[in-house]
Amino acid sequence: MPRVSLTDTIEAVVAEFDPTGLPVLSPREVQLPALPGKADALIGMRRAGKTWRMYQEITEQIAAGTSPGQILYLNFEDERLPPLSGEDLHRFVDAHRRRHPADIGRGLSLYLDEVQNVPGWELFVRRTLDRRDTRVVVTGSSAQLLSREIATSLRGRALPTEIAPFSFRESLVFSGQQLPDTWPVSAEQGALLRARFETYMRVGGFPEVQGLDDRMRVRVLQDYIDVVVLRDIIERHAGTNVEALRYLVRRLLAAPAGRFSVNRIYNDLKSQGRKVSKDSLYAALAHIEDVFLVFALPIDDRSEAVRTANPRKAYPVDTGLAAAHSFSAAQNTGHLLETAVYLELRRRGYECGYIKTRSGFEVDFAARRRGLGHGQLVQVCADTSDPATRSRELRALDEAMSERRFDKALLLTLGETDTIEVSAGTVMVRPVWRWLLEPDAGHSAEATSATPTPQPRSSPES
Repeated sequence: MPRVSLTDTIEAVVAEFDPTGLPVLSPREVQLPALPGKADALIGMRRAGKTWRMYQEITEQIAAGTSPGQILYLNFEDERLPPLSGEDLHRFVDAHRRRHPADIGRGLSLYLDEVQNVPGWELFVRRTLDRRDTRVVVTGSSAQLLSREIATSLRGRALPTEIAPFSFRESLVFSGQQLPDTWPVSAEQGALLRARFETYMRVGGFPEVQGLDDRMRVRVLQDYIDVVVLRDIIERHAGTNVEALRYLVRRLLAAPAGRFSVNRIYNDLKSQGRKVSKDSLYAALAHIEDVFLVFALPIDDRSEAVRTANPRKAYPVDTGLAAAHSFSAAQNTGHLLETAVYLELRRRGYECGYIKTRSGFEVDFAARRRGLGHGQLVQVCADTSDPATRSRELRALDEAMSERRFDKALLLTLGETDTIEVSAGTVMVRPVWRWLLEPDAGHSAEATSATPTPQPRSSPES
């Protein structure tokens, strides 16, 4: 059988993409900067919706009257493509222009999906951006696409946008549920939205699993983990300690919002007679974060020594992923609730750390928007009906507000709405599902001062 040449393969790949025939999409709310002279880099875990966000923009372009000849989409996980280099990429553009000669000189939108699979892609993108007539959007499943390749090779010529699984709002839109347009909602609608949110915590936001039965959903989500571990970590990082990696993945996914330290995990493995080094565990954790599988949240403190000495908290990229990986995670509503809140804060552009007050109380999130001094304190508790629980959560917030000079804070629960005055200011109590849906819900609990919030040093904890 004759071997197909690279030229023929390129022609076939370019010819088959039809920007006018894309499927009907459920819109994503995340916006792309689209600044002239800069590439948009969509990063995030596999199957979170990066490709569909590309399709969404292509569909919008076609609806606005853009010619199909001005749009080129390429997927570099296409199994028909042989190993490529950055020097080969211009051949796809040339093939596209030969097919659409009338659109030459009218500008081009170039979409490069999973571009990290092509060594030298960044040099091609930089040359393309220098032409000034081409918009470039790239996706990648590894954070290395951001931290190493974009930061160094594109030299400030790209802006990253993280694509996460569906938010609660997006999951409702996907299912056809009407979003509230006024607040507060009726008791009946509130009960429905709470029930939908509890389902969302269990199912999660990966687009492909929406509507699947429980058994199939768990199978699909567990397969996601296997693919990420194998393709995005083991194959990409030669020398990875596979045993340490898999143990760490299982442990972090099974305990969403749980505290952990590499030193403690190392001692646990050592007590089981497993041979693993601390360095391999630190490397495994870095790889897990690189591929957006789990986010490790540090204590909120200016001191690097304090942040290093204290345990971190692990938040999986999706509550459904955690629930599918562990029966105990699925049954722990409070930890899944906290995970859902962290993921939403991340979507809204906040950087977070947890707080430990001088008296030893913990507040789940000190959240600040990148580049801005103001922020908010957020505490999460599924049920505050028990007086002792309610008192503990309010005391933690009161102490943190006083120490960090906040006059407002937010307490998120499954169902309560209230406004409570404490010594340091006001605590607004809101149902999580309402906070997730209400426009600009996060702004109302931000500190009134726009000055950077003081961050007192905490005592190192082993």
